[in-house]
Amino acid sequence: MNFDRKNLSSEQLVLFYRQLLWPRMIEEKMLLLLRQGKISKWFSGIGQEAIAVGATLALQQDEWIMPLHRNLGVFTSRNMPLHKLFMQWQGSKDGYSKGRERSFHFGSRQHHICGMISHLGPQLAIADGVALAYKLKKEDKISLAFTGEGGTSEGDFHEALNVAAVWDLPVIFLVENNGYGLSTPTDEQYRCITLTDRAKGYGMEAVQIDGNNILAVYDTVKGVREYCIKNQKPYLIECLTFRMRGHEEASGTKYIPKKLFEIWELKDPVKEYEKYLKAIGLLNDTEIESIRNEFKERIEEELQIGFEKKSAEGDVDEELDDVYAKSHAAKSRVKLLDNSRSFYDFQNEYLGTRFKFHEKRFVDAIKEGLYQSMNHHPNLVLMGQDIAEYGGVFKITEGFVEEFGKERVRNTPLCESAILGSALGLSLEGFKSMVEMQFADFVTMGFNQIVNNLAKIHYRWSQNADIVVRMPTGAGVGAGPFHSQSNEAWFAHTPGLKVVYPSTPVDAKGLLIAAIDDPNPVIYFEHKALYRSVSGQVPEDYYEIEIGKARHVREGDEIGIITYGAGVHWAEDYAADHPEISIDIIDLRTLLPLDYFGIREAVQRTGRILVLHEDTLIGGIGGEIAAWIGEHCFDLLDAPVIRCASLDTPVPFSIELENDFLAKARLEEFVQKLMNY
Repeated sequence: MNFDRKNLSSEQLVLFYRQLLWPRMIEEKMLLLLRQGKISKWFSGIGQEAIAVGATLALQQDEWIMPLHRNLGVFTSRNMPLHKLFMQWQGSKDGYSKGRERSFHFGSRQHHICGMISHLGPQLAIADGVALAYKLKKEDKISLAFTGEGGTSEGDFHEALNVAAVWDLPVIFLVENNGYGLSTPTDEQYRCITLTDRAKGYGMEAVQIDGNNILAVYDTVKGVREYCIKNQKPYLIECLTFRMRGHEEASGTKYIPKKLFEIWELKDPVKEYEKYLKAIGLLNDTEIESIRNEFKERIEEELQIGFEKKSAEGDVDEELDDVYAKSHAAKSRVKLLDNSRSFYDFQNEYLGTRFKFHEKRFVDAIKEGLYQSMNHHPNLVLMGQDIAEYGGVFKITEGFVEEFGKERVRNTPLCESAILGSALGLSLEGFKSMVEMQFADFVTMGFNQIVNNLAKIHYRWSQNADIVVRMPTGAGVGAGPFHSQSNEAWFAHTPGLKVVYPSTPVDAKGLLIAAIDDPNPVIYFEHKALYRSVSGQVPEDYYEIEIGKARHVREGDEIGIITYGAGVHWAEDYAADHPEISIDIIDLRTLLPLDYFGIREAVQRTGRILVLHEDTLIGGIGGEIAAWIGEHCFDLLDAPVIRCASLDTPVPFSIELENDFLAKARLEEFVQKLMNY
């Protein structure tokens, strides 16, 4: 192995040795503890340490790294205490994730390390977002994301590289090519000669290096870092290496030819570097033994602290409390704390006192809320397909790019997953972001990022995801099965998300402002059929409608309709056409968290409840509401809770078929069924 010290001092060379040896000796101890049953699982990086250590040492301490489960050297090179790492591996309450995550599935804002998820690929797009934040702040920094050669087959890899290239982001994609994705060899994983070829396809530079040579890794990453900052471009580094253990200890290594172990044993990164330092006279056997003894003692001391762990016995209140980041109200915020009554009561109270009102269509209320939020939050970045000069397919952001510039109003490639991941990266650096799905249906392409990354990150390691995902949704416009779905129930099932769904212009604006101000990920549904068909009085000023609070639309005492979105207008129209029935209506407005107090009040007022929604019946939010009422309000009921939903089919294109599909077609039938019970 050819080591080139270049301008490194003798002190630096010895420091590199200590940094390289430290994770190796920790791992050797962990493998012993694993055999003793004192830890439950281990993903070994033995044989690959030079990559994690060399890359981390080449970066500044405050530059974000997105490591994976074989990168102990990243954590140790950022000087994370071993005793606390051990607590993490033990599932201790005092670990970095309070016992909620395993092994290396955690992060630390203090150390600028972003915790991985098991899906691997999403890490890469987070690095895009961090790099974008550095670029917007004009800071001379880069982000670095690890992946394995297997991960380069994932769609997230391709999306992340494409976005980084198109947006000229200072990010390093570092591929640890150890020859096997678990047991699958590279010749069954890809057909390109080297993985650097993939970078060329995205218009970025790349280099392949010996990943077992710590000086080569350090020098390459350091030089590439300077290139990325100077040119504001991404770069891919492929590090050739080999893991000397199984994918995890339980999987073993029987699938790997023994000859490979013999070859790579001769390239051991620790032993070879040790030989080099001895050859140039910087260390001798006595000094090496002294360092090893020092580390052995240190490991035992740290483990003694680590074993004095607090158990992770759950506190239910704490567990629930940590799902969401706390919202800190800004002093300048104008907040409407109670719009739970009818709009007219609300308007009469505030008209001429706090607000001036003007008539707005639903779509224009959303636009005004977004525009005022852009002025209120200078750190808010908008991202979506065609949202810049074109103004979005529904023209909500028309004119924004002229007002706020292309840095803050960003057209995106067709990379939903990468853009959502980039939004999370922006959040790591203190930005807010709004991601527009061109249609709510297309969110499936970014589903993993939302439900596994954005939703879980605060619970996992107290990092918030300050992101709003706008979702043009719903049927009634003849758009067929891929542009009309009601998919809100997918997200209402996911702890860590907030899900809002306004039905009126005043709520559309106020809830959007509240969603953007909220530090948590909010899925904001906006019904396409309401965009230009519904108008109403909206305050001109910047204001919020409280997330998690239903609105009492209409008072009645015979039956209650609990609904949201287009269902509110169906219910109001039906009530207007049937004055002989005293119908009570509440608009949920927020689906996660639900306003259970408001739901209970509706049950108390009427004793007969119909849950109405546009979504299909099976798995819809109506089932949860009906179950909750049955469990908690049974004594208040005079009849079973009835659900009125759309057919359990995809949304048809034909207007006639679509009309039959929608729940509105069966509203009369179900109201009469409830009345006649």
